[in-house]
Amino acid sequence: MIHLDGLSLTLEDLVAIADRFAPVALAPDATRRIDASRDVVERYAASSEAVYGINTGFGALAETAVPRDALGALQLNLIRSHAAGVGAPLPVRIVRATMALRANVLAKGYSGIRRTTVERLIALLNHRVHPRVPSRGSVGASGDLAPLAHLALVLVGEGLATVGDDERQLTGRDALAAVGLEPVVLEAKEGLALINGTQPSTAIAALVNAGAWRLARVADIAAALSIDALRGSMRPFEARIHAARPHAGQTASAANIRRLLADSAINKSHEHCGRVQDAYSLRCAAQVHGAARDALRYVDQAVLVEANAATDNPMVFADDGDIVSGGNFHGAPIAVAADLQAIALAQLATISERRSDRLVNPALSDLPPFLTTRSGLQSGYMLAQVTAAALTSEIKTLAHPASVDTIPTSANREDHVSMSMGAALKAERALDLATRVLAIEILCAAQAIDLLAPLTTSPPLARVHARVRSVVPTLTDDRPPAPDIDAIARAIVDGTLESACAPEVK
Repeated sequence: MIHLDGLSLTLEDLVAIADRFAPVALAPDATRRIDASRDVVERYAASSEAVYGINTGFGALAETAVPRDALGALQLNLIRSHAAGVGAPLPVRIVRATMALRANVLAKGYSGIRRTTVERLIALLNHRVHPRVPSRGSVGASGDLAPLAHLALVLVGEGLATVGDDERQLTGRDALAAVGLEPVVLEAKEGLALINGTQPSTAIAALVNAGAWRLARVADIAAALSIDALRGSMRPFEARIHAARPHAGQTASAANIRRLLADSAINKSHEHCGRVQDAYSLRCAAQVHGAARDALRYVDQAVLVEANAATDNPMVFADDGDIVSGGNFHGAPIAVAADLQAIALAQLATISERRSDRLVNPALSDLPPFLTTRSGLQSGYMLAQVTAAALTSEIKTLAHPASVDTIPTSANREDHVSMSMGAALKAERALDLATRVLAIEILCAAQAIDLLAPLTTSPPLARVHARVRSVVPTLTDDRPPAPDIDAIARAIVDGTLESACAPEVK
């Protein structure tokens, strides 16, 4: 059971909720804070003082007063009108992470929502009722309004959702009924409390970073396998070189590659070959991979802060009995972090593609052309490298930052927006493509190791090679590489390829 208190949710917790359906509950301290902030909202709702989001319109309509008997209808209309998302729906794992993050924000006690409404949101999560949330429609301004509105629609018995493993879409009311829940009847400020924040952007960024860290570790494995297959030098990974430039990521990556190459018979066979220097894609692997690792470390910190941050407007300060408008909903911190993710993934992909090219090019590898012993009659992995080039080129376009853009919205009240959702979606796509770029390098490097027999690679890399061969046989006659690329990509994503050489890679 993961207890949400608005303060201590970890990224590991979020992955457990998203992917392993870990159950969730409110922490006892959170219920006290929620109740205290709700008391403040009800006091203001009963007064004649104009308070944004309670008895006024929204955005550019903030100066429009709303009568006391219409405060509930105001909140329902907010949810309905803001559910303007389009495009393919977000994957269930992202929706689950979004629900958990929103509940965690509400648990902080700055939102003024009723405890029963938060508990209903958590019940949806635990009963695996997953709202259909279109992926496009947010500029990350007052948070991710459209995606969160689609999520909130199901709470009030509207919108669409799936239940459990059943992929059929039900109406919100039918989805709630399927698990024995009633729709929520919103009261003052509750609609705004449900949709003000960066949780969809943050959910995507958090899950992307978990995958990107896995890929960073796999990149070190792929580089070591390629360095051995290309008979590169181990010396650029000596600890004393990296101690002289002590970036944390570079140091870690160099240590990984050094451990992975230790005791390789292939490496031993050419240690006195006379080659002075390797190409940068081999020699500088630790520096490039390390820069990506340092970027991902920054993203971890930004996402962790945001996961436990209050992103409401207005914010309810129960201790002071006060409600104050601010701008914590602005997605700039996540937009910048997600853009950095795409840039980090581009670093891993671009250098991997260059190593794949060296593996298939006989002028650079001293291996058979395109890694087939019958080149000419057969094309081997010629087109696998072309695919890596195509994917890498697309990743480069995805690495163009979304956060530098802004389009004023809401009658220019929201005159600077973050584009955090666009940045996060780009990073998600970049991760998927980069995974396949690394899969192609591993495919080619494993074939090259076969071609160097009877020389053998190091013990940990031999385990990786065996894991690859358990899903992809050695290429002897031309066959479509696409299924092989997908098989290795799955082994990257599920962690089995990485685990083959544990504990050498960190």
